[in-house]
Amino acid sequence: MFYIICLHYFTLPGIGAKTMKQKLKYILCTITNAFIIAGVIIWFIGLYYSVVKAGIPYQDPPLDLQIQYEINAGIGNVLAETGFKTAVIGSIIRFVLSLSWKFINKK
Repeated sequence: MFYIICLHYFTLPGIGAKTMKQKLKYILCTITNAFIIAGVIIWFIGLYYSVVKAGIPYQDPPLDLQIQYEINAGIGNVLAETGFKTAVIGSIIRFVLSLSWKFINKK
């Protein structure tokens, strides 16, 4: 069903009159590229939170600064981990798709 919806309703720039397989390949590659780019952006935001917002922990901080540091460091860690995993998983899916398209086109 998703296959039919994507191929029927989406207009693909630069594709022209090509086969359904080529249109599906274009759509899937675009989606995986979006995941990779989103993962990298989220990863950089996480690094920003870890380095700039949290920074180096204070030596003997008052309780409110210690809480603020822990919150910012936690946000940075979660964002960096999520972004890295998203980018890696998107890259793996893109690699598997490219291998499968090469295998399909050999037949």
